[in-house]
Amino acid sequence: MSILVTRPHPDNETTAVNLRARGHLVLLAPALKFEPVAFLGESEAPYGAVLVTSANAIRAVAAQLRDLGLLELPLFAVGEHTAAAAREAGFVEVIVAGGDAASLREKVMQSARDKVLKKKSALLYLAGADLSRDLGGELVAEGFRVVTQTTYRMVPVKHLPREVCEGFAAHGIEAVLHYSRRSARAFLDAARDEGVEISALAIPHCCLSDTVAGVLRDAGASQVLVAATPDETALFDTLERALRTRLA
Repeated sequence: MSILVTRPHPDNETTAVNLRARGHLVLLAPALKFEPVAFLGESEAPYGAVLVTSANAIRAVAAQLRDLGLLELPLFAVGEHTAAAAREAGFVEVIVAGGDAASLREKVMQSARDKVLKKKSALLYLAGADLSRDLGGELVAEGFRVVTQTTYRMVPVKHLPREVCEGFAAHGIEAVLHYSRRSARAFLDAARDEGVEISALAIPHCCLSDTVAGVLRDAGASQVLVAATPDETALFDTLERALRTRLA
């Protein structure tokens, strides 16, 4: 029995390694495909800090960061995974939030209250084309200046891999991991088009947040579990709980 990972490449490979280390068989079905968007930023722009809610936003412009003078700025990352990508890209001062946009907003606001961050300096928000939350708008409402630059888009994958369809048909998949609302929707659409939706909805779906879980519940999935915190360690703990429940 395999665990199906719907996370996009290349992060899905890291997830697969971690799951295999826990003794699981893994199937990969990236529900979204990463596409960079041209970033026409200005060098030496008067930014006070960089905001990032996805590692993909950094990957998309990694080759330009030094020329744009951004590596010298403090970077606010939504969580540890994004922070690791920022450090790998060359950022030195990385401030890590609690894993979601709400905690990132609070981290920025607290830095301003502590006089670490000056509100008069614009914040550069490196973002995806499809945002589940208007973080920039929320910070503007709090008195910040925010410049949002789209650096990538995630495109839905229309078809599931053949081995995944065969896995559903043979009842060889015991749970699915979901990391975002958009990827959950894309997965469901692909499962429906492949004719495996009923089998797919009959097994546990482990989700990174309530927002993601809502997509599965609305589609009719009866076994939807949510990680205690929005990080992969908590998601894996949720998966283990789901598997123990199935065996009980």
